[in-house]
Amino acid sequence: MTARRAEADHAEPSPRLPADLLIRGAVLVATCDGERRELAGGWVAITDGLVSGVGTGPEPAAARVLDAGGCLVTPGLINTHHHIYQNLTRSYGPVVNGTLFEWLTGLYPLWAGLDEEASYLSAWAGLAELALGGCTTSTDHLYVAPSGGGDLWSAEIEAARQLGFRFHPTRGSMSVSAKDGGLPPDSVVQDEDEILADCERLVERHHDAAHGAMVRVAIAPCSPFSVSPTLMRRAAELAERLDVRLHTHLAEDPDEDAYCLERFGRRPIEQFEEVGWMTGRSWVAHCIYPSSEEIARLGAAGVGVAHCPSSNMLIGGGGFAPVREFRRAGVPVGLGCDGSASTDSASLWLESRTALLLGRQRLGPTGMTARDVLDMATRGGAACLGRTGELGELTVGAVGDVVCWPLEGIAYAGALTDPIEAWLRCGPSAARHTVVAGRPVVEHGELVAPGVEDILARHRAASARIQQLAGG
Repeated sequence: MTARRAEADHAEPSPRLPADLLIRGAVLVATCDGERRELAGGWVAITDGLVSGVGTGPEPAAARVLDAGGCLVTPGLINTHHHIYQNLTRSYGPVVNGTLFEWLTGLYPLWAGLDEEASYLSAWAGLAELALGGCTTSTDHLYVAPSGGGDLWSAEIEAARQLGFRFHPTRGSMSVSAKDGGLPPDSVVQDEDEILADCERLVERHHDAAHGAMVRVAIAPCSPFSVSPTLMRRAAELAERLDVRLHTHLAEDPDEDAYCLERFGRRPIEQFEEVGWMTGRSWVAHCIYPSSEEIARLGAAGVGVAHCPSSNMLIGGGGFAPVREFRRAGVPVGLGCDGSASTDSASLWLESRTALLLGRQRLGPTGMTARDVLDMATRGGAACLGRTGELGELTVGAVGDVVCWPLEGIAYAGALTDPIEAWLRCGPSAARHTVVAGRPVVEHGELVAPGVEDILARHRAASARIQQLAGG
């Protein structure tokens, strides 16, 4: 659908007065709604954590006002795949130039040192980094479970709560170690019954199914080469019973194809379907190597894909995810940072720009536009997480997650005709304001939460402790 720029004054239903927060004076408000409306000089009002008005012209009264002068205003970006704990081993020298399997086997012994403190610190730092880059909702795929490490997932959730960040943690898992023909060592795998019982515990303790929820939990066995078919089937059954979503890696690397053909006699996506995951409850990471027929089956089932362009280029075996084909087949496509030890950064703006460049490298100048990418980073991500109409758009009743992107200064000099194209073509760009549920998490480019230096000092100590395990 072609984007439409609003020329006349326009307003959706006015909020009761006063609104809690008014964001005003934007160069352009990109609503990312079903019509892709773009409101020049627009405003957004938020009340009780939800969008209560969007428009141009007369503004509602508000208890608080944020100035978006010189800014493009968008919904908060949504990160649909991440391994936040990996920022403890960023740019780890011995494996930076390895294949996916070499990279994993080199880092598993270090990740065996993860504990609650390290999980909390990595999540605090990682979510703060995402917020500074305009992300308001992130999933996380934490799939290592060292013996004695404690409740790593609740530690992450506490960090998100302290920052005021919207969070979709997934209870990841691995059950097949190297001695059983898998990839990970015994130190980071668990028994299947233990895994499933803990999945149910975390859902019961933390999952919120209500509209506007700040925390939702999904079930996420790691990959075909680290879990058994039995665990995949039982996880799908548990997710159905608990009414939560499913997440895993899929079709990420040529080595995965070879492994699945040798072990199961099927390609990865065929195995995915065999164990009951070909459902709209699922979204997968990477999916670089599907066939045309497999793309059609994923689209018919409503399986979402987290496109991770930076990671795919760094360790993905040289392939290109067929993003345009996915979208044409009806596959929901979001964007993901992937692990902080593979991309070594956590910026949804950077992933958005890389998706633009990679799409055009693959298919030429019509292969991807900035508006296509913005749609994936917002509405596409919401669809992957099962929250269409609730996240990823600025419409009345959607969550009050908003980003103000400054399009000013030397980097944007001369970029006068199209704020959305300029947002990705120029830059780099970071958020002036990042608002989650109507509350600023980043204001004037700075984190609102206190204690950054203390967190960074503790994070450095935890990182050093874990990286010292390589010598053991």
